[in-house]
Amino acid sequence: MGVPLAPEIQKLLDGPNYAHLATILADGSPHVATVWVAREGDRVLTGINGGSLKGRNTRRDPRVALTIVDQNDPYSMAQIRGRVVEWRPDPDLAAKDRMSMKYVGKPFPWRAFDDRILLVIEADRARYTKIPFTHAPG
Repeated sequence: MGVPLAPEIQKLLDGPNYAHLATILADGSPHVATVWVAREGDRVLTGINGGSLKGRNTRRDPRVALTIVDQNDPYSMAQIRGRVVEWRPDPDLAAKDRMSMKYVGKPFPWRAFDDRILLVIEADRARYTKIPFTHAPG
């Protein structure tokens, strides 16, 4: 059983904030990709093609790490370390469509994938950080 996610982390996951998913390549080096995320209780979901590098990496080694940053305040962020506990089929893209609505306001436009799955991630460690800076790009 994973650790509970703080309300601040839940809020980041529930908003249209991008996450960065790190998986482990066969040679032990990291692979990082930007992903859409959703939340199911204290578990993190992300929709992928099962045959993708993320899919292959997590089937070989389920350990992952995620960072997520508030799109309106990049000094509000979370770091999650955990593992994929389920590779859930999403053949009709129902879950991916819900994520797509959150991020782009319409169903997911790319429908021609054979092996659509959700990575279900359980956190072993989760930390929220709010740095007291004001985002004011020059």
